[in-house]
Amino acid sequence: MQSRWNEDEAKAYCDRFRAHGEAVALRVYTSRLLGADPALVLHGGGNTSVKTSARDLLGRAIDVLCVKGSGSDLAAVEPAGLPAVRLQPLRELRALDALADQAMVDAVRGALLDSKAPNPSVETLLHAFLPHAFVDHTHADAILALTDQPDGEALVAACFGVDVVSLPWIMPGFPLAKAVAAAFERAPGCQGIVLRQHGLFTFGASARESYERTIALVDRAERFLRQRIGDVPAMLRGEPKPLPAGERAAFAAACLPVLRGALATTTSGPCGAGFRRVVADARIDDAMAAFAAHPDAAALCATNPVTPDHVLRTKGPSLFLTRAQASDGAAVRTAVAAYVARYRSYHAAHATRFAKEPLTPTPVVAVVEGLGVVACHDQHKQARIAADIAVRSFAVKAAAHALGRYQPLGDAELAEMEYWPLELAKLGAQKPLPLQGQVALVTGAAGAIGGGIVEALLAAGACVFATDRDGERLDAAVARAAAPAGSLAAATADVTDPTAVAALFAACCRVFGGVDIVVPNAGIAHVSKLADMDPARFAKVLEVNATGTMLVLQAAAAVFAAQRTGGSVVVQASKNVFAPGAGFGAYSASKAAALQLARIAALEFAPLGVTVNAVNADAVFGDEAQPSQLWQEVGPDRMRARGLDAEGLKAFYRERSLLKVPVLPRHVGEAVVFFASGRTPTTGAVLPVDGGLPEAFPR
Repeated sequence: MQSRWNEDEAKAYCDRFRAHGEAVALRVYTSRLLGADPALVLHGGGNTSVKTSARDLLGRAIDVLCVKGSGSDLAAVEPAGLPAVRLQPLRELRALDALADQAMVDAVRGALLDSKAPNPSVETLLHAFLPHAFVDHTHADAILALTDQPDGEALVAACFGVDVVSLPWIMPGFPLAKAVAAAFERAPGCQGIVLRQHGLFTFGASARESYERTIALVDRAERFLRQRIGDVPAMLRGEPKPLPAGERAAFAAACLPVLRGALATTTSGPCGAGFRRVVADARIDDAMAAFAAHPDAAALCATNPVTPDHVLRTKGPSLFLTRAQASDGAAVRTAVAAYVARYRSYHAAHATRFAKEPLTPTPVVAVVEGLGVVACHDQHKQARIAADIAVRSFAVKAAAHALGRYQPLGDAELAEMEYWPLELAKLGAQKPLPLQGQVALVTGAAGAIGGGIVEALLAAGACVFATDRDGERLDAAVARAAAPAGSLAAATADVTDPTAVAALFAACCRVFGGVDIVVPNAGIAHVSKLADMDPARFAKVLEVNATGTMLVLQAAAAVFAAQRTGGSVVVQASKNVFAPGAGFGAYSASKAAALQLARIAALEFAPLGVTVNAVNADAVFGDEAQPSQLWQEVGPDRMRARGLDAEGLKAFYRERSLLKVPVLPRHVGEAVVFFASGRTPTTGAVLPVDGGLPEAFPR
């Protein structure tokens, strides 16, 4: 590991954050250097501080500690993410023999200079009790591989000698703060302090000194490990061989919906029983596939995390599935049930004094033999975080296994951390969005209506797999969508090609784990009177609008059956189904066929718990950024027939409706969300979104 300190960058930070002072500016800089390296910290892990001075309300200089706020991410921290607390009153707390957690939190918050600032780290007192100007704390992979061993203390001594003090696991908070301060006072010449099964603390008179001590000590640990076990742990080298990459992709598409369905939990909703679904994030690269294929992988999956700081993200043990189990829905459900039973026993034995009811008992991380690692959560962001942590953790476990014997904290200590109120507070409390944990697949996503549907589904919390035949327009639509990171994926496909449609659903399953909401929206139009109709053009419109809908429904049925958690299909019909127009025979006939397919699907999908409904939209023009492809096709003819320009045509369709309002893409999207959210027990319905056209009322 190499220092990434750069004098020009450091100066740029000092210039950028001049108003906060050089010490805070450099603290932000080195905090980001630490946070940017996943071998040191991940997703809000670790913490940093700097001791500096500030002015109180009377203008007097006072000593303050600027320490990372709880739950902040070092990789992106700003000065505001290092709330300042008065140092002296916190240091005085060291004289106490004991301090309850809530009293500690109250004391730290009471020392804040800004009462609106975020909660300082739960390890604020540790930073305060150490005398150094700068203190860094990381969960470095190489350090954990050394300390998560039966002889971790001896390994630390062999690696670092007297340069590092080793402490056994101590619960964060007041006891750890006192222990670390006392350890430094016993060895004031040390460069760092290791807390076994937790991480590394370094310190220095400057930001650079503290940061580079971290780097130097982690580099020594990495070199020590390489001398003992080689460059790559045996479990990550590919022997025995995992599935080949191509087979991995196909197997993932087949088994992830089964796993995802088994991890869904029943809930009560407005229409009776429903499901809390999860989104999957699979990591099936060569290293993780090799780990998953190793004979010792199952045993390591059954062990606790490399540091208890990860337990809220990944839970304790991971679920291990053999290849045969992963292909068998009943076997996966049995394995999940066994995991849940073990978790409930763990809670009953170790956590009832903290919480009478267990946290969600289903696994977050699964390892599938020969395939790789899968993380599942009802929020895609949390699934991604858990997957990132799991990948690093399994690499640490593999290294520890090669070094000696991996030994994490026991269940009692882990439960104390998992159910610690100060740790749980990091997650916060958010009201779930109506489609949270669900995955939607939308065809024809590059057009105006498709874009409105995609954006409404994203806003409702769904992950969306968008597809269209026009790759350039699809890329532009994806770029415009307001999508949380990772929640929108896209691929081009021709919905008239059965192979392409099957590949589309397989890709969606690989990216998100399955499909819950399917919106067959792809469509084309052709203007011609029957007397002049080109049979080939007529057949093409039917092929896209009707056959394409059938193929999408067919592929969706297979995924719904594998998941066994119900779902929703919303077919994009048209007001032309009920009120066709002259010269629009091909489009009207094809959309009528699509609606009939939706009604048949409502009959056939009901045993799977899947609702199938339709939206009848009309006069959805879109805008310049994402215009309606249909109106680009038929608009010129309509304008010529009525002697109108583009704006006049829009006004004509607006004024002919009962409500005399424009119909926007987002209106159609909201109709899709209504059906998909299952607010009413409705299937086989048609919902007009047209401003009110009596001749098109569904009959």
